Order: sequence, then structure tokens, then C-alpha cells
Amino acid sequence: MRIATFNINGVNTRLPNLLAWLDETRPDVACLQELKATDAQFPAAAIRDAGYHAVWKGEPRWNGVAILSRGGEPMVTRRGLPGDDGDDQSRYIEAAVDGVLIGCLYLPNGNPQPGPKFDYKLAWFERLIAHAEGLLASGAPTVLAGDYNVVPTEADIYNSRSWKKNALLQPESRAAWARLLAQGWTDALRERFPHDPPPWTFWQYFRQAWERDAGLRIDHLLLSPSVAGRLSDAGVDREVRGQDRASDHAPTWIVLD
Repeated sequence: MRIATFNINGVNTRLPNLLAWLDETRPDVACLQELKATDAQFPAAAIRDAGYHAVWKGEPRWNGVAILSRGGEPMVTRRGLPGDDGDDQSRYIEAAVDGVLIGCLYLPNGNPQPGPKFDYKLAWFERLIAHAEGLLASGAPTVLAGDYNVVPTEADIYNSRSWKKNALLQPESRAAWARLLAQGWTDALRERFPHDPPPWTFWQYFRQAWERDAGLRIDHLLLSPSVAGRLSDAGVDREVRGQDRASDHAPTWIVLD
């Protein structure tokens, strides 16, 4: 079972890139973030023609998440992260697919910090930690996949010198990530590359970041214990970032036996 996460950065703008990637790699499940489309604007017909069922939660201009499945239709369990009924940003959707519970998330960026956007990031992270604890307690085989907007360690960035004030690297962001992992989740890409620098998943559009390979690792797949035991491979489809009109993220994936 191949499960991928891909911050598409505009599902309609990058639709040709998305369809080409789906056709080439054929993931069984694909989690998308930053749809930047309302529910009505989501390209459901094109994705269906590509052989995928889809569930999604859109939002005008920003955010938006979706889960695509090549097998059975995803059975939605949540269309939002619990803990704040007043939060209307489309950042979390959860569905069961072929016996695995998939949580697709787009954690807030948090910049600029300090300030209300960083406060929202940390509050959202706390809600994720609480929900993740409940998922583990349920015993359901679970994958939490998405753009976490956290660079976990200094090994997960090409060079942090110009990023010291960025919300992705702040001690509070990294501490929340560490607390999440401490519940018992496995960071699949780090598990696959325990000693080597892990592959980057994101390169900015400016300052020739792609050309210089000045990347970061912020797209993650976390595995519950029963799923972690089935992990056979993980990686990043790096070449997708080099295509014309590409997202600034590359798809990140795992293979489960």
C-alpha cells in the first residue's frame, strides 16, 4: 500500500502536474494540502477520470485538504480537527481507506512570529496532539500525513542561518513536534533514513532555492505502532519539484506491506 502526501499549492493551477504524478506513480492513497479552491471548485471529475475517489474540504483562496483513493472510496470520519468549534480554516480531513485511518493535515505556517499567527499555529498543534493521543488510544492503524510546517531538527534543513526567526524552526514548534512523536508515532522518512540526511520535501520559489538544492523537510508521514511495523520503504518524488509550474513541495510517500 503506497500512501503519499503532496502540498499541491493550488489544485487547479497545478492540475496537470498532479494528474501526471498520479499516472506515473499510482499511489493507493494521496493526501493533498493547499487546495486553494472552494468545495465546488475542486476538480472532482478530472480526478475521478484519473481513477481516484476523493473526499475534500475546500476553502476560498487558501488552505483546503483532500484524500484521494485508488481503491475503495474513503469513508470520512472527520472534516475538521476537534477542539475549537470556532475555527473555520480547512486544515484537517480524516477518512478510513482499505483498513487504515488516514489523517490529512495542513498545520498553520505561523509566520510572522511572534504574533497571532504563531499563537494560532501553537494552539492548532495542541489540538492535533490531543486528537493524535486519542487515535493512538483507539488502536486503529493510523497514518497522519501532511504539511506540518515544522523543520524537526537542524538536520532537516540545508542551512538554518537565514531561517532563525522563521516559525518553522522555533523552539516551541519543535517542542510540540517532539511531544507528538513521544506519544508513540514513527516519523517514516526519518525511519527510512536513520543515519543519512533525509531528503528535502520543500524548496522556496525565490533565491534559486531549487537550483541550489536549498531545501527543508516539512512534509511528514507519522505512523501508529501497528502501521510502523509494516513500513517497507519511504521517499520523496523529488523530480516533481523540477517540473514546469511545479508546487514548491515534492510528494512524500511510504510503502506498507
